[in-house]
Amino acid sequence: MKKPEESATTGADLLVKALIDEDVEVVFGYPGGAVLPIYDSLFKQNKLRHILVRHEQAAVHAAEGYARSTGKVGVVLVTSGPGATNAVTGLTDALMDSIPLVCLTGQVPTHMIGNDAFQEADTTGITRPCTKHNYLVKDVAVLPRTVHEAFYVARSGRPGPVVIDLPKDVLMNKHAYAAPKMPVQHKSYRPQTTPDQKQLEQAFEMIAKAKKPIFYTGGGVINSGPKASKLLTQLVHMTGYPITNTLMGLGSFPASDKQFLGMLGMHGTYEANLAMYNCDVMINIGARFDDRITGKIAEFSPNSKKIHIDIDRSSLNKSVRVDLPIVGDAGEALEGLIKLWKAKQPKVDQKALKAWWAEIDTWRGRDCLAYTQGKEIIKPQYALERLYHHIKNRDHYITTEVGQHQMWAAQFLKFEQPNRWMTSGGLGTMGYGLPAALGVQIAHPEALVIDVAGEASIMMNIQELSTAAQYRLPVKIFILNNQYMGMVRQWQELLHGGRYSESYSEALPDFVKLADAFGATGLRCHEPSKLDDVIKEMIAIKGPVIVDVAVDKAENCFPMIPSGAAHNDMLLGPEDRAARQVSEEGMVLV
Repeated sequence: MKKPEESATTGADLLVKALIDEDVEVVFGYPGGAVLPIYDSLFKQNKLRHILVRHEQAAVHAAEGYARSTGKVGVVLVTSGPGATNAVTGLTDALMDSIPLVCLTGQVPTHMIGNDAFQEADTTGITRPCTKHNYLVKDVAVLPRTVHEAFYVARSGRPGPVVIDLPKDVLMNKHAYAAPKMPVQHKSYRPQTTPDQKQLEQAFEMIAKAKKPIFYTGGGVINSGPKASKLLTQLVHMTGYPITNTLMGLGSFPASDKQFLGMLGMHGTYEANLAMYNCDVMINIGARFDDRITGKIAEFSPNSKKIHIDIDRSSLNKSVRVDLPIVGDAGEALEGLIKLWKAKQPKVDQKALKAWWAEIDTWRGRDCLAYTQGKEIIKPQYALERLYHHIKNRDHYITTEVGQHQMWAAQFLKFEQPNRWMTSGGLGTMGYGLPAALGVQIAHPEALVIDVAGEASIMMNIQELSTAAQYRLPVKIFILNNQYMGMVRQWQELLHGGRYSESYSEALPDFVKLADAFGATGLRCHEPSKLDDVIKEMIAIKGPVIVDVAVDKAENCFPMIPSGAAHNDMLLGPEDRAARQVSEEGMVLV
């Protein structure tokens, strides 16, 4: 019989075994001294795949892309000190957008913590505000359970990032490993997933009696799983009511459906925003009333009764006071509402609903996304419309960087199903798109993965082209190049008197040569007549591609609700702005 100590193994080995027990397939990371024991354990096994990124921020974004496109927990591995601090932006991004991650960070040995040792940082202190939960493991005996608990916390309730800080001596000490006999849960964290039945019945009554209703849905529907999006579609069809999505909710309801009003918010459609402003019952499912949606709180949907269904209790009545707050999982709530609708067969006021749709169709008639494409200069909207034309019948995933191109992508690329749209919503992180695309491509090796980028944002994590080359990831980078930080320039034009302070990029690289340097293919297009051919060539190429599309430098992204304005104070284009004055505080003055 083996002695107990002979069955013991290092903390690093325990960690790897725990990850395998959690069905982890991929870890995105970058090595360093404090985590070398983990890398040694990874070297000795073949079940976990490690993807070597070129920057720790990119590791987190890649894990986000992997998690968002699969519904699984993304895993990150970074070293102590700068490795951990470089991951903070990605962790904050994941927290804001409710992305389930477990980030493993190296730490100096326990006896050196607090001594300003080489590459030491107070990782748990630094990451406390930007994670759902974090751990500092000081005893190898509790390491496996901590890992399993971290996965439970990351994926349960409102998903989010969890950090496990791992001192080097804990990784090197030995202990026996016992696989958990049942799913490990946190001792006190038990998020409520089943909504209160009486509250659901109240919601049903409010929805059934509505004269001007609207469904307003966000990323919480997608986080609930594919079934929730199908249930949402079913309920919306049963009611015959209009629906709008937040930026994070795109894909939770088919964009081609006649009941879909488009995206809501600062750069949302005219019809979606005016429907929200004028509705009498708002059904918010899985959205958090963020400021880019609400605009001026005092004038946000002023005459409506508001229902808010969210799994995160702290989101209820946080920004907007609602009439009926309901805690619960979006999927379970939708299932409950469908059962009530089928059982009670309510008599909706069809006359009022018909009048409501007629009003909405009047707003739709404004064609708020209209633009004029000439023969000389490519409009960014046209570039995205042609891109969508060529990919809509293919298995494809879209990531974006952050800026004007992101909003145009949300407006002109149509998402028919969830988990196909990866963008940085709450934090607005430039540099997100390329590493996120790599994570998506790892998860879906046969799919077409495209990062819609701006020439400024793509420079934030351009080094990840090296990662694409190493792992032969055929991601496509579709750059809308206007030589400006476009959204910054737009705000400077509209709100700061056209004083373009530091928003023009005076030293851009030759993206075709840059692609070649990284072992990718570079294409360039500056003529509308040649755009289709370039897009088709991009798709046909098997490896990574950068497409540099020269677009109109002065084009602005409309519609636009200036910061602090109400939903009915929208700017629809240059002509609309010319008829009104916009103050430097962003308020629209008629």
